[in-house]
Amino acid sequence: MDPEVSLGSLSHVPGTGRPVPEAGPGLVQRWRSGGGELVELLSQVRERFGSIAVFRLGPAPTVLVTDPQAVQHVLARHPERYVKRSHRARLLIGDGVLAATGAAWKRQRRLLQSQFTGTGMRRYEQRITEAARTTAGRWGGYARTGQTLDVGREMRRFALDAIWRSLTGHPLDDGTERELTAVAAVAAALPTLPADVTDAHDAVAADLARIDAVARHAIEAARGGAVGPDGPGLLHVLIDAANERPEYTDRLIRDELVTLLVAGHETTATTLTWLYLLLDRYPAAREQALAAGDEGSAQRRQAIQALVHETLRLYPSAWILPRHATEDDTLAGYTVEAGTDILICPYLTHRDPELWPDPEHFDPRRFITPDGRPAHPGAYFPFGIGPRACLGLQFALRESTVLLEHLLPVHTLAFSSTPTKAAYGITVRPDGPTPATLEPPRT
Repeated sequence: MDPEVSLGSLSHVPGTGRPVPEAGPGLVQRWRSGGGELVELLSQVRERFGSIAVFRLGPAPTVLVTDPQAVQHVLARHPERYVKRSHRARLLIGDGVLAATGAAWKRQRRLLQSQFTGTGMRRYEQRITEAARTTAGRWGGYARTGQTLDVGREMRRFALDAIWRSLTGHPLDDGTERELTAVAAVAAALPTLPADVTDAHDAVAADLARIDAVARHAIEAARGGAVGPDGPGLLHVLIDAANERPEYTDRLIRDELVTLLVAGHETTATTLTWLYLLLDRYPAAREQALAAGDEGSAQRRQAIQALVHETLRLYPSAWILPRHATEDDTLAGYTVEAGTDILICPYLTHRDPELWPDPEHFDPRRFITPDGRPAHPGAYFPFGIGPRACLGLQFALRESTVLLEHLLPVHTLAFSSTPTKAAYGITVRPDGPTPATLEPPRT
């Protein structure tokens, strides 16, 4: 979608359904003159025209959906009618499970599903804990020396270590970490790359080559029988699949490996960075979480998880979810014709004052207090809902909680500067560095 294309005049969803508000050309002109992001346009559309509104971002109408019941209708109840046609990160992740569609997606999803639930998750518990201990040790050194750290970089380093251990059985080494900074570089560049696929690839070719080299080395090592100190990992599951399933070529294994790297560290790192920025503004939230129970208690863990959930409410991992209607349907009383583009926007649903009182305020008690959050599943879905919800939901929540259990009781951060804006790409991330020093914990 090209946000530079003016909005067309549209007074109803195509078909014979109920009329919906029209978002006219003047709205996009005001958005364009302000130089804002796509989310600013969508915010104005939702504010002026409601939780289901129609506008044009291209030759065909687009329907913005933020109403919880309509969200569940599209994502959970009728995913076969509203499909994912492509992924913004396909240049980076290729045909990995996030970008795959149809029968290929079903096969890939089925293989990976068991790795992120129940027994599969328990297999990676110790690896996550070791990554958290490594980070805690590093922070102890920063506290002793007074060294300035960049919180965003530290969170990426932790999350990358956790997923790398889970993929390969090896802790993240400095060389691999340096090469995999290319993942974040490509992810950050995606929204600004040329529309032409060849031009876009050429613009980030050097970074993609670095990523491919790391993936190739890891695949060759695993195929050669190399098992890390933590035992075999997710990569070995993919390689074993190739022995029975011809579709798992080296290219697809590479795509799944990079997909898991991106999904397994970029979203978690961004969430943890936002959380620390929010704790800087709302220091009482940290104190309340630690006071909820003793170290290791269920009460403290629940309170720490509430910190994570409230951060994800404000900055969901998947802030926008495009879908495409494959057949005619009725959505919340409106007729939607086949071929209509749908935009689901968790970022806006999570900030709807009719669903979330005082929505801009950071209040983790929403996720602890009875009736503190809307009951409808379509009101809170930072990882999506339905069959295409994020595979790594439990992994992400677990690694975030474990790291915070290690760091929050010991360290508080003093930021020397904080970003003033958010950047809306694959994730919603702070638009700038996050330098800080460590202070003794507040009491």
